[in-house]
Amino acid sequence: MKRCFLPLLLVSLLAGCAGSNMTGSGTGATERGNATYYAQRYGGRLTASGERLDLSAMTAAHRTLPFGTRVRVTRQDTGRQVTVRINDRGPYGRGRIIDLTPAAARRIGLIQAGVAPVSIEVVGQR
Repeated sequence: MKRCFLPLLLVSLLAGCAGSNMTGSGTGATERGNATYYAQRYGGRLTASGERLDLSAMTAAHRTLPFGTRVRVTRQDTGRQVTVRINDRGPYGRGRIIDLTPAAARRIGLIQAGVAPVSIEVVGQR
């Protein structure tokens, strides 16, 4: 048990230090960075919120926003938008602020690009 505790504590502390550029977390809060999307192999796995990851749902991962938060994701280079609900934690890649399901990524044309600059805006809670 002690062997598991120290690594878990370290990971928790590092995740808490990951930070976010969100200007608040209430309605209207915004953040800019890059978006990515989940690979197919993650479908059906449990998310940090305890839900099964449904790759056809309009959901996403964010490091700090509360589960159930609804955000509008706008692709900066095309203006295409999608609204998603936060149900997971991540992404942890440098400069990346949100991981979308493939269905949400398709709505903003992210599948071909893989990574794209976006802004996110909190539009409500569950």
